Amino acid sequence: MEAALDPRMPTYSGGLGVLAGDFLRSAADLRLPLVGVTLGYRDGYFSQRIGLDGHQVEAPASWDPAALLQRLPQTVEIELGGRRVVIAAWQLVVAGVGGGTVAVVFLHTDVEENAPADRDITDQLYGGDREHRLRQEAVLGIGGLSMLRELGYDNLTRFHMNEGHASLLTLRLLEAEMGETETAPTAAQVAAVRSRCAFTTHTPVPAGHDRFAAALVRGVLGERRTAVLSSLGLLRGDVLNMTSLGTALSGYVNAVSRRHAEVTRAMLPGVDVASITNGVHHVYWSSPPMQALFDEHLAGWRADSSMLRYASGIPLASLKAAHAASKRALLEVVRRHAGVDLDAAALTIGLARRVTPYKRTLLLFSDPDRLRAIADRHGPLQIACSGKAHPRDGAGKEAIAALVLASRRFAGSVRVVFLENYDLTLAGALCSGCDLWLNTPQRPLEASGTSGMKAAMNGVPSLSILDGWWIEGWVEGVTGWAIGDDPRGDEPRGDEPRGDEPRGDERRSPDESQLPDLSAARDAAALYDKLEGVVAPAYFGDPESYLRVRRSAIALNGSFFSTDRMAREYARAAYGLAPVV
Repeated sequence: MEAALDPRMPTYSGGLGVLAGDFLRSAADLRLPLVGVTLGYRDGYFSQRIGLDGHQVEAPASWDPAALLQRLPQTVEIELGGRRVVIAAWQLVVAGVGGGTVAVVFLHTDVEENAPADRDITDQLYGGDREHRLRQEAVLGIGGLSMLRELGYDNLTRFHMNEGHASLLTLRLLEAEMGETETAPTAAQVAAVRSRCAFTTHTPVPAGHDRFAAALVRGVLGERRTAVLSSLGLLRGDVLNMTSLGTALSGYVNAVSRRHAEVTRAMLPGVDVASITNGVHHVYWSSPPMQALFDEHLAGWRADSSMLRYASGIPLASLKAAHAASKRALLEVVRRHAGVDLDAAALTIGLARRVTPYKRTLLLFSDPDRLRAIADRHGPLQIACSGKAHPRDGAGKEAIAALVLASRRFAGSVRVVFLENYDLTLAGALCSGCDLWLNTPQRPLEASGTSGMKAAMNGVPSLSILDGWWIEGWVEGVTGWAIGDDPRGDEPRGDEPRGDEPRGDERRSPDESQLPDLSAARDAAALYDKLEGVVAPAYFGDPESYLRVRRSAIALNGSFFSTDRMAREYARAAYGLAPVV
């Protein structure tokens, strides 16, 4: 549904799209025989501005695809709501480090042949009502397969759906097996589709799994397709769950971390869920000073992220100089964006991600007096914050307003700055230029998380709740520090989210949690304890030990949590390709 491939192309909202972009870059690096399909949103996600009252104000993030993409001459048609809808496409060719390429097709309906309402189907990412979303997902899944065939991709052997948004692809593949009139597929026809499909789920939050009422499905997709879904038992309670559709017709299903796989198995009883832990593109997310450092000391690292393991031999003085250059670049970004001059000597904490309740962005500020006391005792603290809230996520927008208010109230030994309009470029500056990366999600709702991986690539250790990827990447005092207890070995609890729970208010953010947060006070206390008792004393009192943690974060986490490794795993486990070398 989203892919982040260029800061000038606002076709992504957050981690899901950034992960897709990184995966495609690594696929090109590895010369995987792969083509990507997404939607080309005319008005993007949204451009964020912070008003005088601290609240988020949204505006369309309009852009000109003709300036950045190649227009493809082919078009296809699908039927939606009883009308023929024409789908056109743009293309971007992603170049890999060794000369490999991957084509990415951006579908859109903004063509003269379509009625005004149909031209607007691909107007905005995650905009509109439930019917609008279903029509977008039909363009992606049903129209996407038709476009691939029109473009001459006749030898495709696997179809990989990145979240339930693309699940109607399976219905289109099943139709090709069944013929034009049948409404009940045979077991053999279902098996034929399953053998060609892989499905990745990215969130344990119930509201992140799209559901559509049967009446809406019938109105948009038509009677025959609704009958096929019904024959498969997928209209449960007169609701189509797109995750259930994708998993039912996929022979390979995976979650995005080991812990997420445990939680997902509890959500989706009877589904065989594997795990491939996420990663980030190791070259794209390394700052220019860090790239120069790696070029000097780690031959071949650009083509093979595992070479970063040898960062353990980089001289500490060289690492210190490279990070200092990255930090100066961040301070310049802050100066340009917010008109604030930060202190290069202060412990600078990065706190940037999509803002929604379960991410608990405000946890660090729950006891301002304790935060000031830590700074007064050990040394000055700076918190650089950024992030967008979904336009319909009222609680997320209030959290942003509270962050902005905090930035205006703190002064002296603690300074807080909020940088508006979080995007790829700003994320790169923050992840590389901070001294510490903070992540405080409500367990077990962080499927993976990738911002801390980006930080690790740049020698920025994490201070994080043990959830998602951090359970795998955490070595206490070596790669960073944990907030709270070690949950490894825990079994999923009965109160963890299930994929068949009702969504309730369909106007909420796609990822907003329904689980009560009973651990916030305990986690806040653990956060302050670790910051006061371990992290700040090391940063200010034993800088060499802090440098060793930086170096280990690169060698242990940077070398493994990459889309280079991740794409190799997908190629073998999900696509059935020979090991990629």
